[in-house]
Amino acid sequence: MIPTCPLVEISGPPRERGRQYGEQAADRVRLGIEHYSEQLGRNNLTAEGIARLVKRFEPTIDRFDPSYLEEMRGIAEGAGVAFEAVVLLNARTEILKLAQRPDDKRDLPDDDPDGCTGVVALPQVTRDGRLIHAQNWDWKVECAGTAVVLKIRREDGPDILTFTEAGALGRSGFNAAGIAITANYLESDRDYRRLGVPLALIRRKVLEQKQVAASMSAVYTTPKSAANNMIVSQANGIAIDFECAPDETFQVHPERGLIVHANHFQSPVALSKLKDTGIINTPDSLYRDLRVRALVEPHLGAVTRDIVKNALFDDFETPWSVCRPPRPNLSNNLSATVAMIVMEPMLGTMEVAMLPALNRTFTTYKLDMEIQRPTEAGPAQVAPIAKAF
Repeated sequence: MIPTCPLVEISGPPRERGRQYGEQAADRVRLGIEHYSEQLGRNNLTAEGIARLVKRFEPTIDRFDPSYLEEMRGIAEGAGVAFEAVVLLNARTEILKLAQRPDDKRDLPDDDPDGCTGVVALPQVTRDGRLIHAQNWDWKVECAGTAVVLKIRREDGPDILTFTEAGALGRSGFNAAGIAITANYLESDRDYRRLGVPLALIRRKVLEQKQVAASMSAVYTTPKSAANNMIVSQANGIAIDFECAPDETFQVHPERGLIVHANHFQSPVALSKLKDTGIINTPDSLYRDLRVRALVEPHLGAVTRDIVKNALFDDFETPWSVCRPPRPNLSNNLSATVAMIVMEPMLGTMEVAMLPALNRTFTTYKLDMEIQRPTEAGPAQVAPIAKAF
């Protein structure tokens, strides 16, 4: 049976909305905690060891945004779990990798890469002139039972609609101002040399902004523990792919109105400056982005959500495919395309299909939008070019 993805709606100040979140998603929060605690236990990490790793992140999170810790405390209260366990859910990428990488072996490859294939079609290449932003999320098949769509009604900024693991503050999604984000696993030889802000919280910070410049700044400038790829778009027609090393960020711009990214570095500047160490675990990344681009490009000027979905359903070289059925990965954990998320922010629409290699039924989630449209300048409104003297 294919799991559903429930909608969780929250509002109020951070602690209160966290409490509402924890109460509504308690079973899924507990399931996620159990899953990651068991995985960390397989790395010989005791409960005390997990707590020590979690504690290392609290000062970093507090400096980044103390309200996030308050929201996590509320989640813990609402779900009846330990606060440290909720921090684990929000820093699970970093904590899982740190548990695999003792200080004297930081060059070890990651056992469980968090995959994904992301795509953005700009308005000029879509049939209806509306930006489409979508992603396949490839991760552990068990996480199909812990996912939620979180709707956050805010008094201090735009409302948010985000697909995420229960208990986490954000992942993929968009806000009422039309700003959207998806993210993909990357790995480099600079990873885990310092402690940075957990990736889930950077994505949440992106979705809290009213202006896309502030969202891009959050991605570009926030220190990270490890590499990650984040695609940020704005419904009026801007999208940039940010290939992030822990201490430096590289841009990949749309090509023929499309951004397509899997799990390897594309920027020539990035590849001239660092070593991409993720291909050993995600060799299929080398063709997944090529496949999606090849399936979308023949429709340029008439791209629809269905065309993007069909590209993300691609089963070339299955099970090492764009749309991945459950299969053992290189470390023998059961991996899958856990969800396909397709967003059209101008309409306030997010569609989600769980385990899409086995299920093509989408659930639609809606957010009321407040997108500020740019003024189109006619010929009489264009300022004359100043004459240089």
